[in-house]
Parts: sequence; C-alpha cells; structure tokens
Amino acid sequence: MSQSIWQSMEKKGYSRREFLQFCAAAATIAGLGKSGVAEVVSAFEKKEKPAVVWMHFQECTCCSESFIRASHPIVLDVLLDVLSLNYTETLMAASGFQAEKSLNDTIQNNKGKYIVLVEGAVPTQDGGVYCMIGGKTAESILQTVAKDAAAVVAWGSCASNGCVQAAKPNPTGATPIYKLVDKPVINVPGCPPIADVMMGVVTHLLVLGQVPALDSLNRPKEFYGRRVHDTCYRRPNYDAGLFVESWDDEGARKGYCLYKMGCKGPVTYNACSVVKWNEGTSYPIQSGHGCIGCSEEGFWDNGSFYKHLPSFPGFGIESTADTVGTVVGVATLAGVAAHAVVTNVRKKQVLAEVHAEEQKES
Repeated sequence: MSQSIWQSMEKKGYSRREFLQFCAAAATIAGLGKSGVAEVVSAFEKKEKPAVVWMHFQECTCCSESFIRASHPIVLDVLLDVLSLNYTETLMAASGFQAEKSLNDTIQNNKGKYIVLVEGAVPTQDGGVYCMIGGKTAESILQTVAKDAAAVVAWGSCASNGCVQAAKPNPTGATPIYKLVDKPVINVPGCPPIADVMMGVVTHLLVLGQVPALDSLNRPKEFYGRRVHDTCYRRPNYDAGLFVESWDDEGARKGYCLYKMGCKGPVTYNACSVVKWNEGTSYPIQSGHGCIGCSEEGFWDNGSFYKHLPSFPGFGIESTADTVGTVVGVATLAGVAAHAVVTNVRKKQVLAEVHAEEQKES
C-alpha cells in the first residue's frame, strides 16, 4: 500500500518537528513562502508519494551530481521520502530485466500520475542509434515513458535545449525533449541546474499538482524570471563603469564587474546569484569567473566565453525573457556609458567608496 510522505518519514523515525522543518524548507525552496507552509504540510501528510522515473540519455550526469548535492532538504531524504524513485539508470540497485520490469510496472500501474524527469538530449540522426538502452533507441523509450505521464521535466541544458550535444555540427541530431513529446515540458536549464532549483520544481509539482508558472521558453519564472546581471552583487560596479580589464588586475582583486571579460550575466536568466551553489556558498561570478550563459539555448555556439558582449537589450530589472528576449544587440560600449549616466547617483556612491579606499591605502 502506498504511503504519504509523512507516513514514510514517520516510519523511518522522523519526529513531527523534523517533518514540519522539512515542509518549511520545501515551501521556501519552491517559492511558496511562509504562507505556503500549511499547504505543503497538508499535501505531504495526505498525498501519496508520486512514482518517478528518471531517464538518462545524451548527458554527462552532472544534473544528477548537482541534485544529490542539494543543501536542504537532504537529497537522500527527498529520494526516499518525497519521491518514489522507481527507475533511474544511475542510482537504482536493480539492473537488466529487473530494472526494465520496474520501469514497465511504474508506467502501467500509475497512468496519468507518475512524473518523468529527463536528463540529456535525444539523438535522432541515423535512426537514433547514438543512444540506445536495452536495444531500444532513446527516442522510442522517451515516447513510451512520456505518453501517460502527469508531468515531464527536462533537467539541465542538454534536455532543455540540446547543450553541447547539439553544438555545431551536431552529428548525432541531438534534440531537446520538448521537440519530441506531445505534451508540455518544464525546462530547467543549466549545465548543471542548481540543486535547490531542481528541488523547488519537484516540490511545486507535489504540493500544487500542477506545473509552475513558466516563461516563453517553458522555464519556471520563479527561478528564471530575472537575469543573473540584475541580482549580481557586482552590478553597482557595472553601473559605475568599474570593470576588470585583465585577469588578476587590481579591478579583479577589488571585485569589479566582469562584463569586459566576457560575462554573459546580462543575457542569462537564472537564479545563480540568489540561490547560489554548494549550500548557498557561492556562484561562478563570486568566485571570480564570468557567467558563461549555460542556461541559455546555444551557449556553446554563441562565441567565446571571454569576449564581452557589444551591448545587451534592456537595462531595467523589470526586463524578463518574455519582454526582452536573449538576442544580443548591435550597439557598442556606448550602451555601457549610457547606463552609467542613467544610474549616476549609484555611480557617485561607488566611486566615492573607491576613492576613500584608495586614500586609506596611500
């Protein structure tokens, strides 16, 4: 008999207090806030654990690696208590015929109720021979598992937009999931996506029983609604025209903006600078490297990671993927100067701080 999430946790020895803490963390990650905790508690107390199949196609498993390093809730508990992970080539103990039976039983016994999580692109060239499991092509397996699923989630950029497998010349015909299945697909791009973002999407599906609000690229707005640039702690330096000019120069040591070093934060929609990685410790820009735009389609083919953008569309934080898009503009660095003028007050504040610091050093 299927158990609810609370029944499963209670059976494992969790206290009621720990369960409520778990629910509060899940609500926060899913963007439901304090007002949504009661809703999460109710859902986790009453709803049966949903059956999940996690497929792996053309990928490097970095999405799984990211997921199992989520900060909180502990992913082991997520896998065993929140989800009924019935099939995944990477983590399951079963193999061969036993694994295939688990997959088939899950599909047959949970029609319209199970969740499909897909990691990796699907090759379509030459009959799909470039990725086969148990003698079946990835595409035929995908069609079978997605047909009666309640929801399909594309984990990472490979599944969401093709990523490196689809980079030119794309000899295998690597194709993102949404182009192959006849139902809505939730895209959670990133190479890999942030672990807590992955958990947030799953929690939303569990609690509300529906897909979260999506942008025009089918990405959850909760996590992909703002550019990395708009929430970056180095943004004031951009506004003030303070840039790193070469690696390890004085500007780099002072944490100036990495725009001139190729940072793609201005055209990349992701929650890196808010949610961060490794238990909220840091993210690429904070570690001194510019954003490479890994959550955007075609980032492998969009030129050098270290050549700065000539300009980018829209400056205000109100700009979203739906209203702006991700097409790089054709203007020159005059756009940077114009933006600095618009934000002159902030510029003066930052420059004053820099001047004061230089005075102290001298």
